[in-house]
Amino acid sequence: MKRLQEAREIINRVDGEMAKLFAERMKAVAMVAEAKKDMGMQIFDPAREAEVVRRNAALIKDEGLKAYYIQFLESNMAISRAYQSRLLDGMRVAYSGVNGAFAHIAARRIFPDAKLVSYPDFLSAYDAVEAGECDCAVLPMENSYAGDVTQVVDRAYEGRLFINGIYDLAIDQNLLALPDAKIEDVRQVVSHPQALTQCGEYLKKKGWDLIPATNTAVAACRVAEEGRKDLAAVASAETAALYGLKILEKNINQSRNNTTRFAVFSPVENRPTGEDNHFIMFFTVKNEAGSLGKAVSVIGRNGFNLKALKSRPTKNANWEYYFYVEGEGSLHSEAGTRMLEELKETCSAIKVLGSYGREILLKEEES
Repeated sequence: MKRLQEAREIINRVDGEMAKLFAERMKAVAMVAEAKKDMGMQIFDPAREAEVVRRNAALIKDEGLKAYYIQFLESNMAISRAYQSRLLDGMRVAYSGVNGAFAHIAARRIFPDAKLVSYPDFLSAYDAVEAGECDCAVLPMENSYAGDVTQVVDRAYEGRLFINGIYDLAIDQNLLALPDAKIEDVRQVVSHPQALTQCGEYLKKKGWDLIPATNTAVAACRVAEEGRKDLAAVASAETAALYGLKILEKNINQSRNNTTRFAVFSPVENRPTGEDNHFIMFFTVKNEAGSLGKAVSVIGRNGFNLKALKSRPTKNANWEYYFYVEGEGSLHSEAGTRMLEELKETCSAIKVLGSYGREILLKEEES
C-alpha cells in the first residue's frame, strides 16, 4: 500500500509539472499558428513532425518505453494541429475561379480550416493579398503538360509577395454535360484554354467547336445554367458533382501524368529549417558577353543544384529578359548568403521569390 501511495504522489507531482509545461507548449503552438498564417503555410507539416518524433524519441533510452513515447508525441502534435485549426479559423485564402475550380480544390486541401475567397482571375487574387484583403493566395505556377502559367510568373516577378510552399495537384480532366445529354449531342466544348490544350488530341478528333472560359468551374457552371445538351465542359469530377452534371467521358487529358503546381503566396518570407530546402528567385544579367553563364556557374560553384532556368520578357524594353530560377538548398545558409553576394557581381538585379521545404503532393484524402 505504501508503494502504491508513493507512486501516486510521483504521478500527481509529474502531472502538475506536465500541466504547466502543456500550457507553455500551447502558447508556443499559438505563436506557430500566427506565424503560419502570416507566411501562408499549411498546418500539417509531415517533414517537421517526423523530425520531432525522430529527435525526441532518441532521448528515451528504454526501448520498451520508446514506442509509447512516440504515441505520446504523435498525440501531442495532433492536439497542436487541432488547436492551430481553431486559431486559424478566420484565415482568408484567395484563389482564382469559383467553387470546383482546380485552384479551389487545391486551396481547400492545403487550408481545410480557412475561409476561401474567390476572385475572378489570377491577378485579382494576388492583388488581394498585397492589399491586405486576404492572408495568402493559392495560385497555379505550372502544368506538367501545358507549361508555365505566365500571368502568375510575371506577376510574381513584379509583385511584393513571397512563395512559402509548392503543392502538386494531379489533374484529371473529364467531359461534363447535362444529366440527359449524350456524347452525340455535343457540338461545343467550353473550358479554360489550358484545360482545352491538355485535352487537345481528344477534342481535335471529335471536331467540336472550342470556347475559352476563365476557368474550368466557370465552364461547368455555364453548361448547367444554359441547359443546352449540345454544350459540354472540360473540368474535374468534383466540379461535375457540384453543378449537377454528368461525366460523359473520364480522363480525356492525353497525359496520364497531368499535374499542376500550386504556389502559396504570402506577404511574409519563410525561412525553412531542415535539410530538404528549395528556393525560387529571379535575376537579370548585365548586357555583357558570358553574363548568364557566369551567373549559372556561381550557383553551381556554391553547391546548389539548379532545377530550372527559364527566361521571360521584362516588358520594360524590347528583347530584355528576366530569368526564373528554381534550385535545391537553403538561401539562408552561409553558402546561400555567399552565392547571393557573388551573383550581384554578374547580375543587374536579383529578387528572391521564396524558400520552402519539400514539394507536397495534395492527395484526395487530405481534403
